[in-house]
Amino acid sequence: MAGSALRVAGRRLSQHTGSGAPVLLRQMFEPKSCTYTYLLGDRESREAVLIDPVLETAQRDAQLVKELGLRLLYAVNTHCHADHITGSGLLRSLLPGCQSVISRLSGAQADWHIEDGDSIQFGRFALETRASPGHTPGCVTFVLNDHSMAFTGDALLIRGCGRTDFQQGCAKTLYHSVHEKIFTLPGNCLIYPAHDYHGLTVSTVEEERTLNPRLTLSCEEFVKVMNKLNLPKPQQIDFAVPANMRCGIQTPPS
Repeated sequence: MAGSALRVAGRRLSQHTGSGAPVLLRQMFEPKSCTYTYLLGDRESREAVLIDPVLETAQRDAQLVKELGLRLLYAVNTHCHADHITGSGLLRSLLPGCQSVISRLSGAQADWHIEDGDSIQFGRFALETRASPGHTPGCVTFVLNDHSMAFTGDALLIRGCGRTDFQQGCAKTLYHSVHEKIFTLPGNCLIYPAHDYHGLTVSTVEEERTLNPRLTLSCEEFVKVMNKLNLPKPQQIDFAVPANMRCGIQTPPS
């Protein structure tokens, strides 16, 4: 389906979902890269989206979609990942009709290239796209249309944030993205990150606004901290990024 047609299907909704059952949410974990994958569905229409699927667990995700009687419309990535290969390409094969989605600014291939302000609709619900660059130029945060939850990718982690020392990252840009696009959400808005390395699963905007040890600093102090992290290179970056630029589809060996 062409991007223009998808934009119509993913039109912006009002901030209220009306009466009916709440959104169906399942949080799943991939242990090698400590990645969270999120399945959101409308219990009435059975339409669903999957955020940040991982190649190794795509079969698991597809099975859960089938067990719950859902129809997966979109496999969405918050950015072009460096620590794992996305499962969006495989899910397109496992669940016909599923479309891959990523930010246009990521430079990666996908069925739909989204931009800041685009809405991804599934049944009575929608995810608002908020550009949140800094970890990478193409990072986005997805906010449920009632502002009850946000899926922040690597931009905002629980008591942390994504690194900014590769993939055209910029600490100053990340600081402003989080403060302007995420911390402006209601304080009780739930924060669901793409990763956690300490066994935590969810936070809130208010918690991170007041307790995040990096993002409670001034912008100048934050940049200094980020520039001194000296983190090792992600183990899978050399093959994950090239594969993810192709929607997670790896080039067959010649």
